[in-house]
Amino acid sequence: MPPPPASLPAEPRRLPAPIAAGQPWTALAPMQDVTDLAFLQVISRYGAPDFFFTEFFRVHVQSRPEPHILRSILENTTGRPVFAQLIGESVPHLVRTVQALLACPVAGIDLNLGCPAPKIYRKNVGGGLLRDPARIDEILGALRAAVPGLLTVKMRIGFDDPANFGRILELVNRHAVDLLTVHGRTVKEMYRGEVRYDLIAQAVQTVRCPVLANGNITSAGRAADVLARTGAAGVMIGRHAIRNPWIFRQCRERFAGRPVSVVTLADVRAYIEHLYRATTTPGGPERLQVARMKKYLNFVGQGVDPDGVFLQAMRRAQTEAELFSVCDRHLLGEPARAFPPEPHPGLLARPNREGALETCSLDNVPA
Repeated sequence: MPPPPASLPAEPRRLPAPIAAGQPWTALAPMQDVTDLAFLQVISRYGAPDFFFTEFFRVHVQSRPEPHILRSILENTTGRPVFAQLIGESVPHLVRTVQALLACPVAGIDLNLGCPAPKIYRKNVGGGLLRDPARIDEILGALRAAVPGLLTVKMRIGFDDPANFGRILELVNRHAVDLLTVHGRTVKEMYRGEVRYDLIAQAVQTVRCPVLANGNITSAGRAADVLARTGAAGVMIGRHAIRNPWIFRQCRERFAGRPVSVVTLADVRAYIEHLYRATTTPGGPERLQVARMKKYLNFVGQGVDPDGVFLQAMRRAQTEAELFSVCDRHLLGEPARAFPPEPHPGLLARPNREGALETCSLDNVPA
């Protein structure tokens, strides 16, 4: 027999207020090997989102909260709240991890029900759990009992189809989840195909908590359109915030009916320099840092030139000098030229991967 629904708290749990009072919320999506402390600090320089989410803490029998992820909570100076995301399926170990994380200044606990990486869902965690609503029921019940504050969920619309979507929305209500983020694709679709904004709208109409819309939100204009189509309370943006870290500030401008700030190629060159320095490990190999930067520049390059010449040249660079020579050639030749708010069509961030082997992690980018 299923457990009774979670009782409502004596005092309503409240989400942190948005930076601009009365506006829709914005959030930076959790991205493995990207949304670490350094990246959060860099993003905040250009216009922080209302919420941050950590990379997921992997939860299993031997797990402990990873120190490098804890840093994004304990050492964060952005002034914005940080939710700790968990991925796992063992109730005792999830509860144990929650207890450890609640000793930290987290804004809340987030459950990952959406990671589409095959190495993740084959373990029946992340997006794999969408095949098993009964297991989700058990996990959410345990987490709700363990989390006195904010409990949030990030999910996709289903594993290979949306058959379980309505049932899982009922569980979100049953266990008094405080915020739901919906990526409008299935796990098997990964990052291909059309986003089902109609199903995000269904979630908005069904659940009692606010909903963030996620999936292919490429610009401030697109964010406004998605909010109009779905009725969502806000947007979560991932890969397009790597390309354009100004996107959250631009969203606030668009939501307020003000002109959206124009970013120049010179601005992008300065962002790349800042990101390179912020993510460099002192004493680390130069070639390793150059390879790491390509993970970010594969997305930045989608807005530099429509023919992908920057992307091709950047991927061949092996040293810091070579990498910045490419940046200078393509970004400082016309420094005042506007960086487009939308990516150029047809440019893949990860050739030979994005179509069929996309994952929720952004590591292993071809050099």
